[in-house]
Amino acid sequence: MAQQPYYLRGSALTVRMNSVVGRLARHGLSLLGTAEMSVRGRKSGQMQRIPVNPHRHEGMQYLVSARGHSQWVRNMRVAGGGELRVGRTIRTFTAVEIADDEQKVRIVRAYLKRWGWEVNQYFQGITAKSTDAELLAACPDHPVFRITVES
Repeated sequence: MAQQPYYLRGSALTVRMNSVVGRLARHGLSLLGTAEMSVRGRKSGQMQRIPVNPHRHEGMQYLVSARGHSQWVRNMRVAGGGELRVGRTIRTFTAVEIADDEQKVRIVRAYLKRWGWEVNQYFQGITAKSTDAELLAACPDHPVFRITVES
């Protein structure tokens, strides 16, 4: 029997907090760089919104799924992009999923250094101080997309 992809559903409190953070971003208040992401639903065709922490690393921008293979990840794989919004500023982007390799290890490590205080609980003991081998073993559970914002 095939193993289900890792996904950690948010608690009621987390869902409520995400709603607040998303609403704040939608109204122009970004908390430490958060934005509200919209991606077209693969089944409904409707835009789905979720707050995200866009992460800049070595001159590129990334979205990391701390919770695993979530609905936004599945939608992104089909849609290939979406929108990031903070207030009235809406930036359209394309997205390419990153392979589980050394590059992804460096991105995830840098992400955990920046956002670990918020997301470490979803990484099952993996932190920015974990070894490369430990991070590489965790990579399949945490999809990463390189995003290119359209001008």
